[in-house]
Amino acid sequence: MWQGRLLNIHTAPKARAPMVEQITATLIAGVGIEGDRYAQGIDTGTYSDQPDVREVTLIEVETLEALARDHDIALSPQEHRRNLTTRDVPLNHLVGRQFHLGEVLLEGGRLNTPCRYIDMITKKTICDLLEHRSGLNCRIIKGGVIRPGDLIRLA
Repeated sequence: MWQGRLLNIHTAPKARAPMVEQITATLIAGVGIEGDRYAQGIDTGTYSDQPDVREVTLIEVETLEALARDHDIALSPQEHRRNLTTRDVPLNHLVGRQFHLGEVLLEGGRLNTPCRYIDMITKKTICDLLEHRSGLNCRIIKGGVIRPGDLIRLA
């Protein structure tokens, strides 16, 4: 059985705003991360009006490492536009499954689809390289406070 860790937490107060690193975050069940664009209402995030579960988004640090190793492209955790960066968590296998992040309980929604917006804001050609590795959109079932270093495991 796998066990992963949370590495980074990032939020943005509105669409197109820079991502800000957080040392803790409060996840609110059925809402999102306190202070993040998707928790603030349907008009503040680029994809907020599309039907989806996007209370919190995750991406694997292994994806960032593969971009650097295989394509010589450095993409930092604040650039990828996902809220949480993980290590040793098989996100593609968590669609429809519940898992713990510290004291929080999440449920995997759909895999995130990369779009050209990421190329525009980073000035890097990465959209196509992120196909099937662009992260996971999740629902917050049980909220709580999270911190980098928290364990991630199946429920």
